[in-house]
Amino acid sequence: MARTPVSMAGNRNVWLSIAMTRSQKKGPFVDEKLYRKVIAAKDVGGGAAIRTWARRCTIVPEFVGQKFEIHNGNRFLSLFVTEDMVGHKLGEFAPSRTFKGHSGGGGRR
Repeated sequence: MARTPVSMAGNRNVWLSIAMTRSQKKGPFVDEKLYRKVIAAKDVGGGAAIRTWARRCTIVPEFVGQKFEIHNGNRFLSLFVTEDMVGHKLGEFAPSRTFKGHSGGGGRR
């Protein structure tokens, strides 16, 4: 996260946290090997899921309607890609951490 000063009313500066995104000049990151597998699966018309470890790969429109199994560090989680997911990363849909609750809480009864 980058911190950018933003001038507000008066002489005060307020720091806003802005997420750094990938340069538009570079375009979205798409794993070439995974992209080739998706295109091949669409040509064949197979309904088998594609297993991948490429969590950082951006979902592009060619992935819509495809089934993936994304590794979360422990096991593969199933994912069916819809139009709403385009532009997001595959890893966003396969959580790698399990929240087990806050510790303590002994004061409540």
